[in-house]
Amino acid sequence: MGKMIRILGNIPNQVTVACSGGPDSMAIIDFLRKGRKSVTVAHFDHGTEHGISAREFVSQYCDDNDIPVVFGKIFQQKTSEKSWEEHWRDERYKWLSTIPSEVVTGHHLDDCVEWYMFTSLHGNGRLIPYRRGNVTRPFLTTPKSSFVRWCDKNSVEYVTDPGNYDEKFMRSIIRHAIVPQCLRVNPGLRKVINKKVKKDYKENWENKN
Repeated sequence: MGKMIRILGNIPNQVTVACSGGPDSMAIIDFLRKGRKSVTVAHFDHGTEHGISAREFVSQYCDDNDIPVVFGKIFQQKTSEKSWEEHWRDERYKWLSTIPSEVVTGHHLDDCVEWYMFTSLHGNGRLIPYRRGNVTRPFLTTPKSSFVRWCDKNSVEYVTDPGNYDEKFMRSIIRHAIVPQCLRVNPGLRKVINKKVKKDYKENWENKN
């Protein structure tokens, strides 16, 4: 069952996992703990209505499973130059950068496909990098479906952000409207991006871990 989750690089024995409460991060916490890693959870409250219930869920899960947890939240107001998505991302990484340990996120292969399509539409197709400061993304070659299956097989509960389906957010348009059409044109799109991710890791990150 472990083969359904693939790892790039090495994950330290003591690690902090950025956890939203969704299936990706919840599966990763369970996966790492079953692999005898010592896990601390880092949860960031984006200040949305869903954020309240997500924080309560993560807090209760960590309490029930004796997992240390730290919480962060937005302090700076959004400027007119940024979208809400940009603002949330910038504030989240600003906080994660203050954590005095390596942090892993649940970014996965589907995220890589969506980001590549989004940046391509803006004229410069890019991959999600493996590392950003103290934050690493070891699961970039694992499809989201594998995390959902892990949760189902191991009875790991999770919460779903309704914002993931709200098309006022660009990520939702990319995920639910554009990527499905791209897959009609090229059903092997995930394999293409998977190869690009592995190549990028090998050329730029493999010897820096």
